[in-house]
Amino acid sequence: MGYKRKIWRNNGNVVLTGFMGSGKSTVGIRLSYRLRRVILDTDKIIEKEQGKTISDIFAQDSEEGFRQLETQLLKRLKEKERNKIIATGGGIPLREENRRLLKEIGTVIYLRAKPETIYARLAHDKSRPLIAGENPQEKIRTLLAERSEKYEEGADLIVDVDGKSFQQIVDEIEQRLYSVRKRAGSETEKFAAGKGKSRDINQKERENNTEVQTEEKKAEERAKTRPEKLLVINGPNLNFLGIREKSVYGTQDYNYLVNLIREKARKEHCEIEVWQSNHEGAIIDRIQEAYFDGTEGIIINPGAYTHYSYAIRDALASITVGKVEVHISNIHEREEFRKTSVTAQVCDLQIYGEGLDGYLHAVDFLLKKEKNS
Repeated sequence: MGYKRKIWRNNGNVVLTGFMGSGKSTVGIRLSYRLRRVILDTDKIIEKEQGKTISDIFAQDSEEGFRQLETQLLKRLKEKERNKIIATGGGIPLREENRRLLKEIGTVIYLRAKPETIYARLAHDKSRPLIAGENPQEKIRTLLAERSEKYEEGADLIVDVDGKSFQQIVDEIEQRLYSVRKRAGSETEKFAAGKGKSRDINQKERENNTEVQTEEKKAEERAKTRPEKLLVINGPNLNFLGIREKSVYGTQDYNYLVNLIREKARKEHCEIEVWQSNHEGAIIDRIQEAYFDGTEGIIINPGAYTHYSYAIRDALASITVGKVEVHISNIHEREEFRKTSVTAQVCDLQIYGEGLDGYLHAVDFLLKKEKNS
């Protein structure tokens, strides 16, 4: 297992490094769509936090001041970010501390480019303080020569980008990440055996390792036949369960619903996140985030938004995973306006009138749907 942690780390982040103009931001965006993960850009985070551009930070606080901000940011990313694509500033790997932090954050991929490629991309970009002024091509060549060794030292994988389209670069990254994960699994037994141990110890480790591989294989098989991660979205006023119209929605409160779904997740051996908001925009943001965070099925009770929120409807339509709309009450036996659902049109199933059990039946539907698809 040691080899796997060394290359494909448990937090699942993919970190892109390289010289300015190597394509980190563009590749990162395309890779985020491919891997369905949120992308973070260290330069943009720092600009937002400081309220000024990178050029202004260089001018007002010096390059050293900016480098300190980068290190501070990496320490925070290490602690809190999981399963993200992280595009870094060109100078981040220059510090030894930063190179260590980057490898602790995730799998580091160095996008390697020749000076000619970088100059062609940056020739008309006046926002780069390090190459401003006369003879930018020579500055690029000099800086790249100074930095290349540190880029390579800090990388787990190196991808040459010269003469390749962004699509080709993303394809190569995805394939190499897949190969790393596959190789990590096959190397597990070799790593565990070690050297200089007794036959009994080696035998025990091989047996333990076989058990690990068996469990990993079972997990892989489950992933092929059913989703491992579901998301329950509850809209406005669902947090008032047990308070609002008890004759319609019952006497159990929202915490009871959350615990009910968590127990279902435990029994089904899958992950189910329960999320609630009273705000339309927040619900849309959460649906969009689900595209990137590995969500494999959505259960949604949009509340009153069911009947008129085309914005939520369009967000749901953008996500191709299985979707179920749930309503606690029988909406077809209530007021006339409740009989219309604009969101059900883009869901695979609408469940209503089953009380809180409707959520559990929605989970069953998504698990079965994925298994039979």
